[in-house]
Amino acid sequence: MMFEQLGLIGCGMMGGSFALALKRAGLVKRVVGYSKSPSTTERARQLGVIDVEAPSALLAVSGADLVLLAVPVSATEATFKAIRHLVRSNVLIMDVGSTKREVIDAARRVLKDQVGVFVPAHPIAGKEVAGVEHADADLYQGRQVILTPIERTLTTQLDKAAQLWTALGCHVKQMSPEAHDAAYAAVSHLPHMVAFALMNAIHGQSEAQDFLSLAGPGFRDFTRIAASDPAVWRDILMSNREELLAQSRHFQRALHALETAINAGNPDALEALIEQASSARSRWRMTAVKPRS
Repeated sequence: MMFEQLGLIGCGMMGGSFALALKRAGLVKRVVGYSKSPSTTERARQLGVIDVEAPSALLAVSGADLVLLAVPVSATEATFKAIRHLVRSNVLIMDVGSTKREVIDAARRVLKDQVGVFVPAHPIAGKEVAGVEHADADLYQGRQVILTPIERTLTTQLDKAAQLWTALGCHVKQMSPEAHDAAYAAVSHLPHMVAFALMNAIHGQSEAQDFLSLAGPGFRDFTRIAASDPAVWRDILMSNREELLAQSRHFQRALHALETAINAGNPDALEALIEQASSARSRWRMTAVKPRS
């Protein structure tokens, strides 16, 4: 498998890592990149992430047989509108968004009859840092990639997408957009929201700095994702708000159960709830495949 040209829209950490991984694997001849900020695009070229700077998203797609949208979920529809006039039936278009239904709805509205060339993708990889200078050819190695085709997705493009991610060393899985968004509300979006809330809860207290100075590795690991990019996670949480709020209600009930046991002075009930969580976590740890938020 060899692509003539990758049109990379969004030359940040995620998109840049994809370009570097493709180059290292010898799967692409040329990478043409565009970012909203010209300085980002220039930096991507200087770092060898892209070969050519494009002055617009449309010109990044011109001549491309592979297109990756590595933009915030909220920018997806505008990006589709910017490139739709050059979308051809032989191009494979993918995204890397953490939510899928909103992205797919945008694709349907804008691409219309050409929506079949779009294969929604979510690589389960990332860092708490943003920017092309953090692009890493190893970012996707060994990670899961979820593809969420719709009924109009072309089989040829879906197969190409699966082969491409597999060639980059990824474990490819397919599921419906609805199942994807429900699952990741539970295992990614809610944990981020809880981590944000915990940091805000501590930071809002006058003794915050004293408390934080005493924190150890457990706190560090638990709150790592709270350092994630605010604009990116604002978009993710808003775009999956229905599923996220449903999971938040589950979490609030579980937290209330713990509080009730503590408030009642019932150590047996408290231990039973902790044991339930501990056993579930231990079973998951043995079967999980390299998890990463």
